[in-house]
Amino acid sequence: MLKPFAILALLASYPAQAGAADVKSVIASPAYKRAVASLDREHDRIVDEIVTLTEIPAPPFKEKARGEAYLAMLRSAGLTDVETDAEGNVMGLRRGTGPAGGPLVVIAAHLDTVFPEGTPIKVRREGTHLLAPGIGDDSRSLAILLAYARALNAAGVRTARDILFVGNVGEEGPGDLRGTRFLFGKGRYKDRIQAFFSMDGTDGARIVNRGVGSKRYRVTFSGPGGHSYGAFGLVNPMAAMSQAVVDLYRLDVPKSPKTTYSASVTGGGTSVNSIPDKVFMEFDMRSESAEELARLDQRFRAIVTAAVEGENRARLTREGKVAADMKVIGERPAGGTPETAELVRVAQAAVAAQGLKPELMASSTDSNLPMSLGIPAITIGSGGSGGRAHSVDEWIDVAKPASLKGMLPGLAMLLAMADLQK
Repeated sequence: MLKPFAILALLASYPAQAGAADVKSVIASPAYKRAVASLDREHDRIVDEIVTLTEIPAPPFKEKARGEAYLAMLRSAGLTDVETDAEGNVMGLRRGTGPAGGPLVVIAAHLDTVFPEGTPIKVRREGTHLLAPGIGDDSRSLAILLAYARALNAAGVRTARDILFVGNVGEEGPGDLRGTRFLFGKGRYKDRIQAFFSMDGTDGARIVNRGVGSKRYRVTFSGPGGHSYGAFGLVNPMAAMSQAVVDLYRLDVPKSPKTTYSASVTGGGTSVNSIPDKVFMEFDMRSESAEELARLDQRFRAIVTAAVEGENRARLTREGKVAADMKVIGERPAGGTPETAELVRVAQAAVAAQGLKPELMASSTDSNLPMSLGIPAITIGSGGSGGRAHSVDEWIDVAKPASLKGMLPGLAMLLAMADLQK
């Protein structure tokens, strides 16, 4: 861990701005130092909680068991108003000194993993490395949120703003941000959230301040079908689908803002000697720009329509025509928090204080939702090191010095945005 004078020296070299000054003041405060000491004392407990949470399966849409365990942990951490909302998010409040019902700061980590039901999950230890599916994405973050809550209480920290600690559902893939959609759309705190931190993954230098939006479709192409020899000449939905893919991949899209597309999953058909009556393909489109994503979406839909019409013109339709059913299977809004925003400046200063070079970047995370609503939001790492995310041999390193140091930027950001009372 950096010594206090080293931290202050780093901050002094950071560009002069309100965010750096706020973080410098937080790090120099006795309350912050007491909270850091608490994290130091509790490191073994934090590691134990990472293991406990990791070994409770939480596949997409089936986070309930992990949520129930996390709810009990939030309560044990000394938070109030601990509850599970109608979508399955679990949360607890730490009251500030300001009036009840005032603006608050949210720090959240997601409960779900990418791994399907039945995936074996048992944490394996290799020295200071812990290996298991989902251990860094996002079990470590969940445990660190608990550690922050306990450390603030143990240190007698007071903040002007309330802090809401959240374990949310639905961040990964098919979950389509359903947890944060509810939090900001229907949740009891939706009109009070002044700033939002998502803690996801381990990279302590990463600050996600741009949300990559996405639109995902499953397109089912259908037709009359028939024998591959006897019905030869009839329209074929496979031909329409193939043409749509070819035409999609002829599109030029901007490199900045980065915009992408992919034909990703396919299936269907009856047998090798049959013209299929139904085939499908899943498509993924992404952009940092809401406008470019909407433009790409419009062009894609036109391509599918043209491919169907072209097939119906090219071959016989006496037994029926080819049609396409376009079903949206995922939609994440694009957005961003400007580099000049207080939240981003605070995050940069807090990361720099630990001797790391802050890296602003774009990604698709829970922060997309508040960003799209104009609410200041970023996604940060839980610190330390790790790798192989989304694989069954995912790992993190819990060697204490680096692990503890990795927790400190998030703590400083949280206290600066919640207005630490010194």
